[in-house]
Amino acid sequence: MPEFDRRIQRIVIVGGGSAGWMTAAALSRAIDRDCTITLIESDEIGIVGVGEATIPPIKLFNDMLGLDENDFLRRTKGTFKLGIQFVNWGRAGHRYFHPFGSYGRPFDLVPIHHHWRRAHAEGNAGSLDQYCMAWAAANAGRFDQPSPDPRSVLSTYLYAYHFDASLYARFLRQYAEGRGVRRVEGKVVAVEQNAESGFVEGVRLHSGVMVGGELFIDCSGMRALLIEGALRCGYENWSHWLPCNRALAVPCENEGLSPYTRSTAHAAGWQWRIPLQHRTGNGHVYAAEFISDDEAAAVLMRNLDGSPLGEPRLIRFTPGRRRQHWVKNVIAIGLSSGFLEPLESTAIHQIQAGISKLIAYFPDRDFDPLVIREYNRVAAAEVERIRDFIILHYHLNSRTDGPMWRYCASMPIPETLQYKIEHFRRYGRILPSEMDIFGPSSWLAVHIGQMNWPQRNDPLLDYRNVSGAHYLEQLRLTMASAAAGMPTHQDYIARHCRSA
Repeated sequence: MPEFDRRIQRIVIVGGGSAGWMTAAALSRAIDRDCTITLIESDEIGIVGVGEATIPPIKLFNDMLGLDENDFLRRTKGTFKLGIQFVNWGRAGHRYFHPFGSYGRPFDLVPIHHHWRRAHAEGNAGSLDQYCMAWAAANAGRFDQPSPDPRSVLSTYLYAYHFDASLYARFLRQYAEGRGVRRVEGKVVAVEQNAESGFVEGVRLHSGVMVGGELFIDCSGMRALLIEGALRCGYENWSHWLPCNRALAVPCENEGLSPYTRSTAHAAGWQWRIPLQHRTGNGHVYAAEFISDDEAAAVLMRNLDGSPLGEPRLIRFTPGRRRQHWVKNVIAIGLSSGFLEPLESTAIHQIQAGISKLIAYFPDRDFDPLVIREYNRVAAAEVERIRDFIILHYHLNSRTDGPMWRYCASMPIPETLQYKIEHFRRYGRILPSEMDIFGPSSWLAVHIGQMNWPQRNDPLLDYRNVSGAHYLEQLRLTMASAAAGMPTHQDYIARHCRSA
């Protein structure tokens, strides 16, 4: 290679699973020539594999790879997801829906939720959920592709997927290997670093084989073999804001294909329900300080919708992130970069976001510190916005059935989040933040769902000569009619993407 050629010629991905194979697939799509991509994976090491629910940007990732949606869903036994239903979160017996999409369409200079608040206070409007097309369809157990016509209420919702994460990794492995990615079976036992620079030069496998490279992607999960084990980048612990630190996961027989994820709060945590074509994924995320593992398992097992298909599997974690996601010539993607509980289904998205930044800031052999600094700045902003959104669910609660909830309601929270809460509480205004993957509709759903009701309307509303109550009622009726015209979720899957 000529001296002036600064291109990286060898990329090594340490670890498989969703993070490793998503990275390999994306890089094999982005890099057409003059670079080898090697993925090291050990069949002896299991994967966490609980990230079976996603958010809408996953469609962009699959489209970038050129995947056919129906084939992808068949291969991963997937279903569609229109949002998340939260049960018992704000208080016991209360439910609300976090939709993918918007509440109706803008019809006035003042946002729709201010018109809804006034109409609701006057007894002329129902719950906020009723004015969202995603919930109209989800509540009726129906699904269809959104309309491309922006005048239709059927254009106002988005969707994501539920799928088997291990099958998704297998699917992408086939894709990546078909594009030239080389898989090496083996367990990493040592990391070789340059004595002067500290850069990683290779990893040694249990077999004695040395795999060298110039750029290393750490997809080794919570073990973080390179970014932490070798480079000691440090970890920022967020347990004081997010007290849950364990999860128990178990599948059960499928009792229906609801097109949404369900999250049910319990005394010391919460339980997920994710319907796939062949089974339902379940898990109990909880705080070990407030409940024992055996008690948590009992809560999980007695709240399953169907017969269990195994014993609960325990996962321990510390919520937080690496102090840096990119150190020297190592980039951490997936669980090696940190862990946030799957309350808002962001695990797969964080992998996707890491890959997008890798491609956007792809280095040469100089590994310019300026590029690394910007990657780390954006990565920190992204994960901190997700962190704040998750804390919002815990902090805005009025439950009285357990010390964990009382702690969460009274705990100091990040100033960035407190500022947002106060603005919404006083004026119903939703403040945008840089690198926030959750838009205004998401923040609105959780503020109202967790009963952070605005103390007053937008002052501009008093100057508007618009019948918000009339519009809202027409919107509700139109959405209910549109949902009734959709096929059921089960019928749509049977017609388009049923797995063998």
